[in-house]
Amino acid sequence: MSAFDSLLSLDRSAPDALVGRSMLTTQEWTVDQLDTLRAVARTLAEFDREGVSTALCPDELAWAVFFDQSTRTKSAWAGAAARLGMQPVIVDGSSTQVSHGETALETGAMLGMNAHAMGIRHDLILGEGNTFIRDVKAGIDQYLDATADARRVPVVNLQCDVDHPTQSMADLLWLEDNFGDLADRRITVSWAYSPSYAKPLSVPQGLITLLTRFGAHVTLAHPQGYQLTDDTMASAVGNAEGGGSFRVVDDMDEAFAGADIVYPKSWGAYDLMLERVGANAAGDTEQLEAIEQRALDRNAEHTDWICDERRMALTASGEALYMHCLPADIGAEVSPGVMDLHKVNVARQANWKVYVVMALLAAAKVPDLADALGHKHQEATR
Repeated sequence: MSAFDSLLSLDRSAPDALVGRSMLTTQEWTVDQLDTLRAVARTLAEFDREGVSTALCPDELAWAVFFDQSTRTKSAWAGAAARLGMQPVIVDGSSTQVSHGETALETGAMLGMNAHAMGIRHDLILGEGNTFIRDVKAGIDQYLDATADARRVPVVNLQCDVDHPTQSMADLLWLEDNFGDLADRRITVSWAYSPSYAKPLSVPQGLITLLTRFGAHVTLAHPQGYQLTDDTMASAVGNAEGGGSFRVVDDMDEAFAGADIVYPKSWGAYDLMLERVGANAAGDTEQLEAIEQRALDRNAEHTDWICDERRMALTASGEALYMHCLPADIGAEVSPGVMDLHKVNVARQANWKVYVVMALLAAAKVPDLADALGHKHQEATR
């Protein structure tokens, strides 16, 4: 059965339940809704490969604001919007008036005047990013309500301090490509050494909260001091009660032993990430630079936390699937040899993000989506 046939086999009301829906965290979506989203993503990917037009939202504007650097997510947003017939508009967060006191509500109202969809990346400061995204959404909604504007403007979290939902959904689709059902698969999400910068917590947090919902046995590994937020940990534990399991270890070898999938990735030490909050609020750039250096010094105490050939040999049959959200620090997070072996795999993993964003936008914007896609398919096959 093709991905399109699978979508058509869904209850027609399933995609319609996502109309107008924003993606702020995956935890707020039900498993059934996530199943529908993945069915839409697979159909759009199939159409794209077959050259079937997916211009479902012509002449609409898809705004995205990035307060942090991005390659894959930014290009995925632009590519997804263009494939849907939308015009992507990407704004560097530093060019906005936010640093001059403009509130997120004001930013949302301003962008809501023109936007038909909105993506936001705001990931470096704990306690700020997801709140900012929610406030932007509130500003957009308030503007639309006040002006009796009938537009739907879904908001997509393109990475915040809490979650990176387009990444984790792409990861889930790639895992299903390789393993099908994830029930009873052993997945290791591990901290790894990085000399580049103190990276956000949102990727490992997104992974442990999403993958535990699908019956996987998830192991989180990190040195002392690199814990994730309490809310995230509680969600992972609760999610695992549905059939999988979740555990935390402080030994990378133990975490890799017998794993089917390994996802070694660096993130910042928790106490130093908290220190960033006050320094950022005070606008103290010198203190922020000092905290960053201390974070790198702390990382340097754990240079042995690397995904290398020896550790990969500990995994299930020595052939675990290596994953990374990219860019990986080669020679630090992962050995050159392991990365070379999996370089096509991680590119294919990344490619799913385009179709996740497409699915989020199409499902939120297009009523009777299954029928609309059916018409596109008929037009292409006449």
